[in-house]
Amino acid sequence: MAKIKKVVLAYSGGLDTSVILAWLKETYDCEVVTFTADIGQGEELEPARAKAKKMGVKEIFIDDLKEEFVRDFVFPLFRANTLYEGEYLLGTSIARPLIAKRQIEIANKVGADAVAHGATGKGNDQVRFELGYYALRPDIKIIAPWREWDLSSREKLMDYAEKHDIPVEMKRGKKSPYSMDANLLHISYEGGVLEDPWQEPEESMWRWSVSPEKAPNKPTYIELTYKKGDIVAINGKVMSPATVLESLNILGGANGIGRTDIVENRYVGMKSRGAYETPGGAIMQKAHRAIESITLDREVAHLKDDLMPRYASLIYNGYWWSPERQMLQEMIDVSQETVNGIVRLKLYKGNVSVVGRKSDSDSLFDSSIATFEDDKGAYNQKDAEGFIRLNALRLRIAAKRRRKK
Repeated sequence: MAKIKKVVLAYSGGLDTSVILAWLKETYDCEVVTFTADIGQGEELEPARAKAKKMGVKEIFIDDLKEEFVRDFVFPLFRANTLYEGEYLLGTSIARPLIAKRQIEIANKVGADAVAHGATGKGNDQVRFELGYYALRPDIKIIAPWREWDLSSREKLMDYAEKHDIPVEMKRGKKSPYSMDANLLHISYEGGVLEDPWQEPEESMWRWSVSPEKAPNKPTYIELTYKKGDIVAINGKVMSPATVLESLNILGGANGIGRTDIVENRYVGMKSRGAYETPGGAIMQKAHRAIESITLDREVAHLKDDLMPRYASLIYNGYWWSPERQMLQEMIDVSQETVNGIVRLKLYKGNVSVVGRKSDSDSLFDSSIATFEDDKGAYNQKDAEGFIRLNALRLRIAAKRRRKK
C-alpha cells in the first residue's frame, strides 16, 4: 500500500463519504482534506462542514461552482446538441470533470499527494473522475475505497459508522429506495423498482416535475435569446448562465417537461436502467436546434450531427479533458459564431414546441426564395433540371447496366 501523507476527498457528508473519511485515516494514517462542490444539487451544504469538523478535519473546502458548471460545461454540451444513445442529456457525466478539476486544484493548493472519491467499481463515475485526475495531474495518487475495502453493503457501512462514532443521519431500515444524484442540470434515479426494466417508475419518485397529466391546461410561452449558441436572456431579461438554467428548470418542471426512462450502456460493459429529470435541459436542447436551423449552413449543421454521437460518447465515458474532445469543442464553438437570435417556445403537458425563431443579423432563411408565391425571379426553377440530371447520372448508369443483364 502506497504511503499517503495528505488526501483530498470528494465529500458529501452522507453515509458513504463519511465512512470513507474515517476509513482513509485508519487505513492510510494520513491527513484528510474534504471538498464539497455546490453545483446546484439543492441541498444545504453547511451540515457537511459541521460533520467534517466533528470528525477532526482541519481543511474544509465548500465551493460554489454553479456558474462555472453551466458556463464552462453545460453550455458547451448544448452547443453540440449532445445526446448519448439518442436520449440521455448527460447530466451526471458533465458534472464529473468539473469536480475532478477543482479537486486537483485543491490538492495542488494544500500540498496533497492523493485524491479520493466514493464512486463504486461497477459504475462510470470512477472512470470519469480518475481520467480527469490523471489528465490534470499525471503523478497524482488515487484512492478508490469501494475497490479496496470489504464494506460491500449498507449494513456493513452502518456497522463501521457505529463502531467509529461517525455522525450519520440515516437509520437502519430507512434506506432510500433509489440511488440519486442531482446537480443544476438534472436529477437521476437508479436502483429500487428501476432495476426491473419492465416496471414503470413510481410517480412519487419524481422530485422536480409534475406529471404531464397534472400539468396546467394552459400552455406557457417563453422566448429565449441566443448569443453565439448560448442563452443570454429569457423573455428579454438578461441572466447569468446558472440563473438561465435554474429558471428553465422551474418552467419546465411546472409543465411536466424533462422526464426520461432509459436503459443505457455503461462504459464498464453492463446495461443500466435509470430515470432522469432534466426539465431545463430538455427545453435548451429543442431551442438550440431551432436557432441553428436558421443560422447554420446546411453542411455545417450536418457535420455537427455526424460528430455529435462521438462527442457524446467521449463525455459519457469520461474523456472531457482529452485532446480529441477539446478539438471537437473548438470546431463546434467556431460554428456558433452566427448562432444568434430568438426562439419562441410553447411548453404544454410534457411537450416543448417551437413556435417561432428569428435572427435579425445571421438568418440564412430567405423568404423571397423559399416562398410558394411569385418569387419575382429570385430563384430560376429551370436550374433544377440540370441539377437533378447530374445527381441522377450514377443511378442512370447503374440502371442501364442492370437492363443489359
